[in-house]
Amino acid sequence: MDEPNFLLRSDLLAGGTTSDEIRQAVRSGRLRNVTRGVYVDGGGDVDPLTLHHARVLARRGRTTPDDVVSHVSAAVLHGLPLWNVDLSPVHISRDRSSGRRTPTLHVHRCTYQPDEVCVVAGLRTTTVAQTVVDLARTLSADSAVIAGDAALRAHPDIAPLLLDALASSGMRHGIAAARRTVAFLDGRSESPGESLSRLRIRSAGLPAPKLQHELRTPSGAFVARPDFLWEDEGVVGEFDGRSKYGSDEPGATAETVHREKLREDAIRALGFEVVRWTWADLFRFEAVHARLVRAAGRARRR
Repeated sequence: MDEPNFLLRSDLLAGGTTSDEIRQAVRSGRLRNVTRGVYVDGGGDVDPLTLHHARVLARRGRTTPDDVVSHVSAAVLHGLPLWNVDLSPVHISRDRSSGRRTPTLHVHRCTYQPDEVCVVAGLRTTTVAQTVVDLARTLSADSAVIAGDAALRAHPDIAPLLLDALASSGMRHGIAAARRTVAFLDGRSESPGESLSRLRIRSAGLPAPKLQHELRTPSGAFVARPDFLWEDEGVVGEFDGRSKYGSDEPGATAETVHREKLREDAIRALGFEVVRWTWADLFRFEAVHARLVRAAGRARRR
């Protein structure tokens, strides 16, 4: 993730801006205070991830030699997607700490080995693999799988390192959940919605689908690479990600709708039923489950 463009109070004062002018800029909304002595431009919307990133970077020069940026904050520094996660406190781990939490700082009592720590943006930070395991211990399965799938997609070489991180975590709180989550991760999921779809498919008791499997004609011509394929059942599943993270984004154009129709027609010509679902459907997946079962029934009757 690129560093947010934040302003330090000390730099503003050194440049000739007075304390009264800084306070006025905050009151008027031209500056937004993200943490003590750190501001970002208030002229536009600043997303929570960017604000959290700024708060983490603001700790440069204020950490102790034992401090390690970890958990959610490490995920932000590594550019991992986070969904439905509290971004209010910065997460720091310390070897010799009883652990404490305030509205802006969560200190974990945790010891890391040298190979579990790297340096990101000048801050000692847990590695991607260690971060994924820590998230899997402390977040919901939904949130942890979204981040973990993305980590494996961007860094496929971390797969054995995840097992090492699990082993070195010993009996830390949440380690059993972390083992289950890490075993489920798959870097072939290409979006948060696809990651959640896999979780919903598992919870519904459906067989595990093939991910991103290429479909070709008998002559070998490429047709499609659907999100999910139940080859034996004759069903293709597609997550419609136009409404990413549940936000309202511009709808598909007539051209994209037409292209998608032609693509689905080509898939059906191979003998597969196609079932699509959206972000909202992930939170009422029983309806999708029923549609998948009906689709499999139609495919069998062909």
